[in-house]
Amino acid sequence: MEALLDRLKTRFGVFDFEQKKTYQSFCSVDKLSLVSLVTYLKATEGFKVLVLISVVDWIEDGKFQITYLLNNPELKTDIGIRTFISRDNEEMESIHDLWEHAPTFQREIREMYGINFPGSPRVDESFLLEGWDDIPPMRREFDTKKYSEDTFFPRPGRKTNDPAEYMKQKLYPDEK
Repeated sequence: MEALLDRLKTRFGVFDFEQKKTYQSFCSVDKLSLVSLVTYLKATEGFKVLVLISVVDWIEDGKFQITYLLNNPELKTDIGIRTFISRDNEEMESIHDLWEHAPTFQREIREMYGINFPGSPRVDESFLLEGWDDIPPMRREFDTKKYSEDTFFPRPGRKTNDPAEYMKQKLYPDEK
């Protein structure tokens, strides 16, 4: 993995390398180099499987972290490629032409975080939230409690229990 890392540092300027497990590494790259890096990893280094694309909302820093997890089946190893984009310009180049299922990940991320992937097929169509007109629900400023209180009505007969007390009563009903 060290030889690969050296090639990636030289060619793509990767940084923040972390070896999480013997078979799993992560590194970061500038947004503008991401697509060429994952293309290189797939075509040249044998990372043929796109396992997932995930997002972390770093609202305090004003950015999103997008992580692409790739797998090399021959070496039985994973590499996670992280990049950061601004929350003010939430747009990332699409990789839909590299993996058949990439548009599905990108479509879900578009709906849940509001990150656009221009050119990705069907990226603007509803994925899970048909008719949703609020801010994307996975953004940290989305108030789930307020949404729940505004959207759903309290049902009669329901009560709230303190979990610790409730379990004591269930497990030890004879103790008072």
